[in-house]
Formats: sequence, C-alpha cells, structure tokens
Amino acid sequence: MKHTPFVLTFISLAILGGCNKAPDVEQSAKVENVAAQTEVMAPIAKKVPYEMTIHGDTRIDDYYWMRDDERKAPEVISYLEAENAYTDEMLAHTKTLQSSLFEELKGRIQKDDDSVPVKDGEYYYSSQTRGDNEYATYLRSSDFAGTDQEVILDVNELAKGHDYFAVSGLSVSPNDNLMAYGEDTVSRRVYNIKIKDLSTGKLLEDTLEGTSGNVVWANDNKTVYYIKKDAQTLLGYQVYRHTLGTPQSDDELVYEEKDTSYYTGMSKSKDGSEIYIWHSSTDASGLSVLSANDVNAKPKRLIEREANLEYSISKLGNTYYIVTNLNAVNFQLMKVDIDKAGDKSNWQSVIPAREDIKLEGVELFNDYLVYQQREMGQSTLIARNLTSGKELPLSFNDSAYTINAYGNNELESDTLRVYYTSMTTPGSSYDVNLATGEKTLLKQQTVLGDFNADNYASERIFVTARDGVKVPVSLVYRKELFKKDGTNPLLQYGYGSYGETMDPSFSSARLTLLDRGFVFAIAHVRGSQMLGRPWYEAGKLLTKKNTFNDFVDVTKSLVAQGYGDKEQIFAQGGSAGGLLMGAVANQAPELYKGMVAAVPFVDVVTTMLDETIPLTTNEYGEWGNPNEKEYYDYMLSYSPYDQVSKQDYPNMLVTTGLHDSQVQYFEPAKWVAKLRDYKTDDNKLLFKIDMEAGHGGASGRFKRLEDTALNYAFMLDLAGKNK
Repeated sequence: MKHTPFVLTFISLAILGGCNKAPDVEQSAKVENVAAQTEVMAPIAKKVPYEMTIHGDTRIDDYYWMRDDERKAPEVISYLEAENAYTDEMLAHTKTLQSSLFEELKGRIQKDDDSVPVKDGEYYYSSQTRGDNEYATYLRSSDFAGTDQEVILDVNELAKGHDYFAVSGLSVSPNDNLMAYGEDTVSRRVYNIKIKDLSTGKLLEDTLEGTSGNVVWANDNKTVYYIKKDAQTLLGYQVYRHTLGTPQSDDELVYEEKDTSYYTGMSKSKDGSEIYIWHSSTDASGLSVLSANDVNAKPKRLIEREANLEYSISKLGNTYYIVTNLNAVNFQLMKVDIDKAGDKSNWQSVIPAREDIKLEGVELFNDYLVYQQREMGQSTLIARNLTSGKELPLSFNDSAYTINAYGNNELESDTLRVYYTSMTTPGSSYDVNLATGEKTLLKQQTVLGDFNADNYASERIFVTARDGVKVPVSLVYRKELFKKDGTNPLLQYGYGSYGETMDPSFSSARLTLLDRGFVFAIAHVRGSQMLGRPWYEAGKLLTKKNTFNDFVDVTKSLVAQGYGDKEQIFAQGGSAGGLLMGAVANQAPELYKGMVAAVPFVDVVTTMLDETIPLTTNEYGEWGNPNEKEYYDYMLSYSPYDQVSKQDYPNMLVTTGLHDSQVQYFEPAKWVAKLRDYKTDDNKLLFKIDMEAGHGGASGRFKRLEDTALNYAFMLDLAGKNK
C-alpha cells in the first residue's frame, strides 16, 4: 500500500569451457509415443560435458553450451526452433481447440473499455482500450466525467512495427505540462525514457537510455531523477539527475549502490516535497532522502542500514509514519518527527506489534490513517480518524478476497479508492467514505457472454502438511459441475517465494476451465506471507523444501477430500513457481497428469554461482549463497535441473521467452534437454519458446491470450475435454 506518485498505476553469460562453438542439434531415434498420433521425432540435444567444481564437488553440465548471452548463436537458435517445431507438431491435433479457446477467451473481454479516472494534481487520469487494439491509450481530463478528455499517449501508435512493446512509468511533471515514460522493445525490462510536451504533443529531444523505466520529477519541472541499469546484470544501481535539454552524458550521478545484494527504487512523497531512493534486499531495507525543491540536493540516509531491519516511510506534515519490523516480526507502525528520524530511539509505536497479525502497509490523509493488515490469511483495511482515534473496518462480503488501495494521491481527501476482487467477483473499483465506511461502486469488470457469479462457488480450507502445519488453500469451481466425489479434474497453482502472496482473485480466462468441470486451487504454500512473516521465513533459504512439501501435501489432501480426480490432477507455476513445478515433478511425479511450468527458475545452483547473470547476488537472501558450502549442499539437494533422475515424469509443457531478463531462456532449455534424456515414460515433454518476448510473455492484451489458450489446450486435451 506504499504510495506511488502518479505513474498511471491503473488496474488496468561465460565461455564454453574448451569448446569454440555449441554443437548442432541432433535428431535422435528416441521417440515420444503419442497415442492415436503419428510418431514424431523429438529434438535431442548433443551432450558436451562442462565441469564445474566448488567445495570439492564436481558437477557435469552436458547442456551448458545452450547459453548464448547474445541470443544469436545459430546452433542455439536452431535448437530452440527445433523444439518449437516439435511442440507445434505434437499439439497439431489441438490447433482447432486452441483457436476456439482463444476466441472464447477473447469473447469474454469488453473490447471498448475505460479505467476509472484517478485524480492527481489538477487532472483526472485514465486509460482506455478500443476495438481490436492490443494496447491502451492514456488520457486525462479536468473532471471525473471526462468532459474535456485529451489523449496523452497512444501505445498502439508507438507499438507499430514492433513484435514486442511495453511502456512503463508514465509520470507527469508537477506543472502538468510534461510527461515521461519508458519504452522497451526487446522485453529485457531495460527502458529508454522519452519526454513528451503535453501542450504540443511533441517529444523533446531528451532520451535516457538503459534505465529502469521511470523518473521522479523535481519541483522545478525541468529536472528528473532516474535509475540506470547495469548492462550485464540488469541490476538498477545508479541514480542520475538529468536536466532537460542537456545530453545524457552530462547527467550527474547522485547515488550508486555498491552492494549488489540491494535493489534500488525511487518515489516521491505524497505532498511532493521529498524524493526517496529506496534500498531493498531480501531481508533488509532503507532509504535516502532528497529535497524535491533543491536540484542540487544530495541524498541523505534516514538511518544507517542494518541487517534484518526493514522499513518504509510515509510523510504527513512534519511526521514520518514508519512501517517496520523493528522489534516486530509481523511489523508495526511507528511515527517520528522528521528532524528526529535519524535516531530509532525516537520512533514511537502507533500500531504495536501483534503476534498473529501482519501489518502490510498504510495510506495517509490529512485526517485519516488507513492501514492494511493480514490475519489468518485474509487482508483487511481499517480507517483511523487521526483526531479522535476512532477506527472503522472497511468490510466486504466474500470469505476470501483481494483488496488494495490505489490511486489515493490527494492528502485532503476523505475518500479511499479501493480495488476489490474475489475468485467469484470480477475486479471492482470502489470509493469508500472514511467517516462512514459507505462504499460507492465505480466500476466492476465486465465479463461478456453468459457469466453469472452465482454459478460459481469459492472456498478457503486448511490442509495439514506432513509436519503438522496447516496450509491455506483457495478453491473455486462451477457449482453444478462440482461433485466432491473425486471425479472433477483439478488444476493446482502455486508460487511460494519472495514473500509474495497470491491472494484469491477473479480471472475471466479461468472460466474456460471451470465451465468444463475443472476445480481450480491456489496452494498458499510457505514462502509467501499468507500467514504473516513467519510463513515466509519458513519457506526460504534452509527451509525452502517446505514450499515443495506443502504443495505435494495439498495435492494429496485435495484428492483425499474428493476435490479432484487422482487421475486428472494438473499443476501450474511460473518463474519461482516454475522452480516449484520442477521440484515437485522430481519429488512426486505420480500425482500429476500434467504440468505447465512457465519461465521456470530450475538451474538454481549454477545460476546463483554466476554473478554475471541478472538477479543473482541480490537474491542470496532468498535462496542462499552457494559459495558457502551449507547453502550449496542444500540448494543442490532440491535444484530441479540437478535432481532430474531416471524415473517417470508427468506430461509437461515448459514455456519461456528468448529475451527473459529474470530467468534466462537457457535454464528451461537445459532442463527440457536433460528431462528428455532421463525420463523413463512416454508422456509428452513440450517446450515452447517465444522468440520475441521475455519474462512476462507477449505484450498485447489479446496476443497473450494465445499463450493461455495453448496452456489450456494442453491440459484439456490430456483431460479428454477437447471441445
């Protein structure tokens, strides 16, 4: 709930040891048998042993050659294209199904749609989509009704001629005349920032290259701060100050993060007076402060960084409100006079630490403080009158839901903008009166077709894991198709890393599965913060295996309780959730008919030992540093790539993007090659590489539905539901 200054936040690697070149792809006689289909040859990658030794342990990586940092090596591209061709051939019989699913998914989406305007300064900002346009158009108006609406950015025009296009960080100057935004045409999450004159519609000559994609404006309306990324690691680590009209080469380095375990971010105080440089590692944080009124200001640390100390601040007048884990495992709210903030002994408790309730964030207004907390897995919002101290819970009806405050840019407001959704309630925007709690529905996501929320039901249950811990599970299904007798196919989703909590939310795409009798379940495994900060701590570093065990135990329990057919259980996860898929596939392959692993982080040890690969050193706090033997041994014991063995595996669809900046394409590529060599079954093993995209997949709103249709067709085909 940390305030983000107007950024249109609408809901809306190494030498091949001893080898001069990677080998050609071999076509092997090994065949994957597919019933009732012509046998098709799977691409089998040649092995080139590559030795890696540390802690007296030598590992042999036969597929290390697949790494090509330039993503141009003919042998590598040829192999990836062979995998794509094989997947296309193996799924050729589902092409009609994929097409019909795509049209079904697209058919639920309202083509002409508008976001709820958000006030920032003198204008109300919104976005719209029209017709078959893949991208949004951004607009502003002087009033909520949009009577004098003007287009400030049409992404469809910008995207012409690009296979991939993304914008980020739309940010308008304090005087409302200029707007900065970032462009990424490669999907590596490295942006070039452009500045647009909103009075003329023309771009300024300024272009800031190699950035994180957003700026923070100084109050002179001609100075911006931005973060420069390291070209190799893609880590944002330098904050520069740029004066409009001057070359980027003249920009002043304001701050440089020398500790590679820290990420760097920026924001601006809600009152516009201060600029914050955020420092965050996996288990520590801090910030430096600059005046937004002084273009020569130097950043000053609020306090010196401390191991295991996390905090964030919100400014109200001369007071900082601080959400922190100082003497509070599940965080507490403190406050301090700004001129005394540098000494933690001056911090005073406002909402004290509570053992079973996690404080997640605050939103400040002149007269109200709204805080978000999580108890027994459910987030709630509570408004406190700063004068009387009276509190008012902001209640909603569903038993399990997602709720977040957004777009609350005005300190003087007595209304809170809220986004609300559940597994049966489409995304909804409300204005909530902070004095009375009265809710005004501004918009609810339109779902075209015959959707009726009353046809669906959701549940929140707890499953007892092998060590006695109770794991929360969110479920949704179509009422008349659900029997709870072990006859329904079931898709179980999981993530469980970085403390990220997958709250239950609505998906119009998911209806495609529910309407065909599927039960959908989210396993809120350890590694998230669903049950507070200890839930995260119990699923990271040397307790990471709890994440995988929880997922497996949830599957077993759901089958035992009759939620799913033991012969028709599917699993899905992406990124760190792809690691989860890989670990579970090694541990309990017999439980799953099929798996979808998207952009999976599966080569844990090799990646975390290589500081040249993006997102390694700054994640030691999540996975451990394998340069230390204790962590090396533990990580090696679950690393999906390293633990592939001679056994049967489920049917698997693995996806990636060639330009993935988070999980490099060669991780899943190597994994698939090794699985194909080791597995002892005739199940499908399919690898789909988007040659134009990165970690987030396709960039267009409809184009990305093609990926969903592919995933669903894969599962529905296996479940015998081909229509």
